[in-house]
Amino acid sequence: MKIVLATDHAGFEALKQLKQFLESLGHICTDLGPSSYNADDDYPDFILPAAYALGKGEYDCGIIFGGSGQGEAMAANRVKGVRCTVFYGPVAPRESVDISGQKSDDPYEILRLSRSHNHANMLSLASRFLSDEQIKRAAEVWLAAPYSEEARHIRRIKKLDEG
Repeated sequence: MKIVLATDHAGFEALKQLKQFLESLGHICTDLGPSSYNADDDYPDFILPAAYALGKGEYDCGIIFGGSGQGEAMAANRVKGVRCTVFYGPVAPRESVDISGQKSDDPYEILRLSRSHNHANMLSLASRFLSDEQIKRAAEVWLAAPYSEEARHIRRIKKLDEG
């Protein structure tokens, strides 16, 4: 899978580690920066180029980082064709079902749902809330989840993409 990666200073080290991990799994990753650590950088300078490249179809998906991941997701979601979801970390669902409608207590199920039901093609990770192992697990779970072919999900995504 071709994956575009980007971050600001908050996810600088985490992105480097994730890139290495994803490449060890056989993915082709492009890191759009930053190339060096700068505590005063601005996330739109790195996130928007990644989102535009994804929106143009240059990549299959994208993974971005920020301290909370919120601002990064907001920036990415301004780009046509990008559907970015945020992940803070494993959570125990109050009442959850998995992508097949069965009960699930998997703390990473929200990632599968974002990919399957919402056809998320970009994942924003909250680097200040996640350990290195949680980042790897989140990326692995999210990338493995298939898009749903159910008419209701396709209809909803079409409305988002045409809006």
